[in-house]
Amino acid sequence: MDKLFKALADGTRRELLDLLFVHNGQTLGELCKHMTMSRQAVTKHLVILEEADLVTVVWQGREKLHYLNPVPIGEIYHRWIGKFERRRIDALQTLKQALEEDSSHE
Repeated sequence: MDKLFKALADGTRRELLDLLFVHNGQTLGELCKHMTMSRQAVTKHLVILEEADLVTVVWQGREKLHYLNPVPIGEIYHRWIGKFERRRIDALQTLKQALEEDSSHE
């Protein structure tokens, strides 16, 4: 989980993930067209994303295609975000029921 948070902590890496979200399966060259840094710098960021399992690669002939792997982000959601969201949804349902009961008594 530490590698995952480290990978997501950098804005450039989040930008690469956003690019893959919009168009999955891009080559290094395609990704570099959207970045304002060297090919070597983009490669270093992609390696960190691969180590965090946020990006997977598939070789097609001589081309290395990069794909977004959303599973680790889903794990963050379930472990860190979802449990807090559940309380908010429960509170809204309770409020809705209370308002409906009040309006039926009028």
